[in-house]
Amino acid sequence: MAIDVNRSGVELSRRAFLASASAAAIASPGVILAAEPLTLWGPPAAPSIVLAQAVASGALKDVAPAAVFRTWRTPDEMRAGLSSGAMQAVIVPSNVAANLYNRGLGVHLLNVMTRGLLYVVTGTGVSRIADLAGKKIAVPFRNDMPDFILRRLLARAGLKPGKDLQCDYAGTPPEAMQMLLAGRVDAALLAEPAATAAILRAKVSLTQVTRAIDCQKEWAELTGGSGFIPQAGLAVTRAFADRIGRDGLATIQNALQAAVSFVVEHPLRASPPSALEFGAMSPIIAEAIPYSNLVALPASSVRPELEAFFSILAEDDPRIINGRLPDEAFYAL
Repeated sequence: MAIDVNRSGVELSRRAFLASASAAAIASPGVILAAEPLTLWGPPAAPSIVLAQAVASGALKDVAPAAVFRTWRTPDEMRAGLSSGAMQAVIVPSNVAANLYNRGLGVHLLNVMTRGLLYVVTGTGVSRIADLAGKKIAVPFRNDMPDFILRRLLARAGLKPGKDLQCDYAGTPPEAMQMLLAGRVDAALLAEPAATAAILRAKVSLTQVTRAIDCQKEWAELTGGSGFIPQAGLAVTRAFADRIGRDGLATIQNALQAAVSFVVEHPLRASPPSALEFGAMSPIIAEAIPYSNLVALPASSVRPELEAFFSILAEDDPRIINGRLPDEAFYAL
């Protein structure tokens, strides 16, 4: 009988603790309970270096005391996680956030985390998109952001995939990199840090590949603008945004802005948290940072740039953003 009483007492104490903790959370908007750890997700790409640094530094402790960083590996995994609510705060291609929002799935864009980080890496005599004529190029993630950007650049250069050049699609950036290093393709479209990894691994094999084409510069020619490609940012679910409130979202944004500054100023010191998750060596991450154009810009502050970007991507297929530009409510901050 005494055992039962003790168990009841433990259960009552547990209930009392949870009730008081819940009341404290209600009384203090923008605070997530330590008992509810938050996983922040990102791809194995440069914007996630910033997210991993923000988590590792403890800068998110006021909204997520038990925050952890994890990587998603494929766009399908990321979309499924956001759609189901299993992922609540995720770095995604910006068009994916717009598409899910326009489909009524309660996904909002908090910020933009890069001005563009795509390069065509090759060891052949290529310096502009037009030089890809007659070449074979590895492209990761068919019908996703890298592919969409390349298609628009190829169209501007008057090149048609399958006719003027061959696009060999890879399931992941590392796979595209391996295709290049194995000599199966002439070039690879790679985001950082995969571009840096390809260059350094080629050196080990006594071969040379370079960032032959800076897609940001090519985009500037396409748009007549600055070459700003707002291709990725942190998306949050409506349920998550409601739970932490606007103050909580602002705290996350401020933490990411501080993390960007640290990452850019101290690339080697900032590289270990993400290197562990990426499965890459810290020096590769550190060397990729200067080529990654990292930022943490509130999404609403670059709405015109995002809308211009979405419009260009959707020229051939409006389904990329589910048929329309997202309205004001899409922008979380």
